[in-house]
Amino acid sequence: MISKAVTMRIARVLLVLLALGFCAYSLIDQWDATVRAFEQMSVATLLGAFAAGLAGLLAWILSWRVFLAGLGSPLPVKAMYRISAISQLGKYVPGKVWALVTQMELAREYKVPRARSFGSTLLAMAASQATGLAIAAITLPLTSAAARDQYWWLFLLAPVVLACLHPRIVTWALDTLLKLVRRPPLEHPVSLPETLLGAFWAVLGWVFFGVHLWLLCEAVGGDGRGLPFLATGAYALAFVAGFLVFIAPGGIGAREAAMVLVLTPVLPAGAPIVVALASRVVLTLADLLNAGLAVLIGGRPPKRSPGDGDTDDENDENAGNENAAGGNEPVPGTLVTGTQPNKE
Repeated sequence: MISKAVTMRIARVLLVLLALGFCAYSLIDQWDATVRAFEQMSVATLLGAFAAGLAGLLAWILSWRVFLAGLGSPLPVKAMYRISAISQLGKYVPGKVWALVTQMELAREYKVPRARSFGSTLLAMAASQATGLAIAAITLPLTSAAARDQYWWLFLLAPVVLACLHPRIVTWALDTLLKLVRRPPLEHPVSLPETLLGAFWAVLGWVFFGVHLWLLCEAVGGDGRGLPFLATGAYALAFVAGFLVFIAPGGIGAREAAMVLVLTPVLPAGAPIVVALASRVVLTLADLLNAGLAVLIGGRPPKRSPGDGDTDDENDENAGNENAAGGNEPVPGTLVTGTQPNKE
C-alpha cells in the first residue's frame, strides 16, 4: 500500500508537470505572432526586459517571505525561492488555486502549517494586487485617458483594498476563512511594520515589471518622459485585470487586452500587441528559468524522521508550537514527558 507521503509527492510532481504542459502550450499557441514580435526587438532589449522581470519575481518572493515570517514560519531565502518559483508554474493551469495548492504542499516539506502557508499567500496576493491598483491609480489617470475611461472602477478599489491590508482586518478575514474550513485560527497576526515591509517588496516588484515593459515599449518606437510611468501603470493594471479573470491561466487574454488598450494611444500602430506578446513570452521564460534554478540550487527541505512521513493537517493545530526550521522545538515552559530512549 502506497503511503500518504509518497502519494503527496507524486501529486506534487504531477501538478508541476501539468503546469509545465500548459506553460508550453501558452507559448506554442501564439508562436507565429510571438516570432514576429521578437523580430522587432534587439537582443539587448529582450535581455534587459528578461532581467527586470526576474527581479520583479524575486521581489514578490521576498514579499511573501515577510508575511510567512510574520505568521510564525521564517524560512531561508533559498527555501522560499524553491517553494515559490516551482509553485508559480501552477498559475498556467486554468483556475487560480493550483499555484496556491502547490505552494502549500511544498511549504509542508519545511514543516510550515497549511494555515500559515494559506494565510501568508493570501496576504502576499492582497499586497501585490492592492499596491498594483494603487500604482495604476496614481500613474494612469495622468498618462492614459483610455485606461481612465475603461477601468475607472478598478481605480476606486485601490484605497479600499489598501485599507483592508490593516493587520486587524487581515486577521479577522483569515480567521473567518480558517473557521469556515474548520481549521484553528492564526496564532498571532502579522504586525503593521511587517505588513508595510511586505507591501514595500510588492511595490518594488511593480517597479521592476514596469522597467521590463518600458524597455519593450521603447524598442517599438515609444518615447516621451511619461513612458516609464505609463508602462508601470499599464503593467500593473493589466496584471490585476488578468488576475480577476479566474479561469484564464496566468490571466492570458485579459492581461494582453488591458495592456493593448493602455498602450495604443502612445505607441505606433500595431506595436501594442507586439509589446503585449513579447511581455507574455519574456515573463513566461522567466518563470521557467526560475523553476529550473529552484530545482537545481534551491534550498532542499530538511530530512524527515521516520515518523514524519504521515504528518497531515491534523497536526497543524500544534504546528504553531513548532520551530519553522526544525519544527520539533518544544514550547518554552512546556514539560516534555514520555520521551523514549533512542533505539539506534
